[in-house]
Amino acid sequence: MNRSVSHLGAIGFALAGFTFWVLADTCIKLVGQSGLPAYEMVAFLGLFMAICLAAYAVVRGQARVLVPHRLDRQLLRACLDMANNVCVVVALRHLSLTMFYILIFTAPMTISLLSAFFLGESLPWKRALAIAAGFAGVVVAVNPFGIGLSGKTSDWDWIGLSACLVCVACFSVNMVWSRVLTRTERPESLAFFSGLVTSAMGFLWMLVARAGSIGGQGASPLTPPLLLGLFGMGMFCALGTLCFYIAVKHTSAANVSQYHYTQLITGTLVTYLVWHTQPGLFVLLGGALIFGSGIYIALGAREVVPLTEGS
Repeated sequence: MNRSVSHLGAIGFALAGFTFWVLADTCIKLVGQSGLPAYEMVAFLGLFMAICLAAYAVVRGQARVLVPHRLDRQLLRACLDMANNVCVVVALRHLSLTMFYILIFTAPMTISLLSAFFLGESLPWKRALAIAAGFAGVVVAVNPFGIGLSGKTSDWDWIGLSACLVCVACFSVNMVWSRVLTRTERPESLAFFSGLVTSAMGFLWMLVARAGSIGGQGASPLTPPLLLGLFGMGMFCALGTLCFYIAVKHTSAANVSQYHYTQLITGTLVTYLVWHTQPGLFVLLGGALIFGSGIYIALGAREVVPLTEGS
């Protein structure tokens, strides 16, 4: 069945997806404070994510949409998700939620370039200028030279920075490739299979680690609050991933990627509400520049992209 989905409708899914991911990241950071190993967190993340998506499909009587059409392609894409999820857990243990989002905001620029090169998507000079302005906002927010009205230098954590760079690489390739895969694969199938692979690889890693082959780090007891946090990780990640795949099915990967920037606003708000950390002046200035560039692109793009359901 063919139908048309408006650009603004796709942007709505993108905004919802990125917001759900902020909530998932918040749960990850909270659970990470318990000392639970990263691979165990990722295992439960994938497990609860797959359970939520399977329950959603069964309740709607659409369990068949979870079956992949191209198993080999989905497996490779799910491995990118697994690497990204592990690095997210590591990064959030070393960085604040706000700084984490600032560092990964190099992803939209990378995605736009990859989309133009591999998918042939247009990149008008005005959009390119807006992307550059958004990246300039990242530089201002990070304040790498410590130009400070506060007198403080930038708080760099090289482990967190390295993990964020891997996140950007995996996420950017995944987003561009997902634009291709959604031509034949259902969004529910992509998200569900990603959860299954992440869970399987995470639990396998956990078994090997507990056997003493990899460090032998002891596991924290799974208390009810910890289980609730792990479930929240999976549920919000499932919702975010589903909204994301629907968005890239309806519009270009470059368009969707710009709303990655909204996580700076929601992440800063959550950081303040949960950890009572106030953003500095440069974070606010950079965030305003980032948000402004995203709004410009939203108002400037009016195309309607035809959506073809995979058979």
